[in-house]
Amino acid sequence: MQEQLTPLFGDYELIDTGHFEKLERFGRFVTRRPEPQAIWRPSLPSGEWERADAAFLRDARSDERGEWRLRPGVPDRWSVGYRLGSTELRMRLGLTSFKHVGIFPEQAANWDFIYDSCLRLKSGGVRPRVLNLFAYTGGATLAARAAGAETTHVDSVRQVVTWARENMETSGLDGVRWIVEDALRFVQREVRRGNRYHGIILDPPAYGRGANGEKWILEDNICEMLECCAQLLEPAGAFLVLNLYSMGLSSTLARTAVRQAFGAPRDEQWGELCFSDRAGKQLPLGTYYRFTR
Repeated sequence: MQEQLTPLFGDYELIDTGHFEKLERFGRFVTRRPEPQAIWRPSLPSGEWERADAAFLRDARSDERGEWRLRPGVPDRWSVGYRLGSTELRMRLGLTSFKHVGIFPEQAANWDFIYDSCLRLKSGGVRPRVLNLFAYTGGATLAARAAGAETTHVDSVRQVVTWARENMETSGLDGVRWIVEDALRFVQREVRRGNRYHGIILDPPAYGRGANGEKWILEDNICEMLECCAQLLEPAGAFLVLNLYSMGLSSTLARTAVRQAFGAPRDEQWGELCFSDRAGKQLPLGTYYRFTR
């Protein structure tokens, strides 16, 4: 079923969008940063944008890097919360030179799905094992762990894995298996070992480097990655979540690639992850495909 998803995230608000920027509230603070898909005009006056607590200024010599300008008294780190059942996930924000802040709030729609899927498996007498690949600061990892899943978190950047571990500890959770490694190399080894998982989460970048310099190019490597994951996923009752952030790659493309590797599932969803700003302008923030066997 094709569907647009927008999570209910009390500590986050998309305030306004336009002129290739977005104005957002994370907890108590408002940020202003680039957004290539906000092709329309802003709805709020410029004065509202200028009052942002933190604004990202792009480096004229780079399309990706820049620096943040903070208003007096605004910290460069703070946290937000997202509740799943009896657990409140606590995610630390940090203002990076790549405009990211350490959380993709639209992914909370998938955190709900992961949490509910793990509880469903547990209710059927299964102790779910979940693998989170390209796992970043661990929102999906914490969602699986909060539901009681044995969770493996794989990312090639040690500092990001440390950040995810801090989020786990702040959320009152423990027991995650942390792996600093190239994701494709890890799943290849897991296939050889004959390991299986009840849930697999994939959030691959367009381009990346592994822990030992391995090159990742989404269009070149995604099919091999999916074929390996198809050998790792349990045949019954299991789930998969795939996110794509590369502009130009649609959820229909993701669905076709996944179905080729895994076959037709029992239940599937695909579409865009979105938020609407206060004026009702809907901003797509990534595509997703997910299924349950």
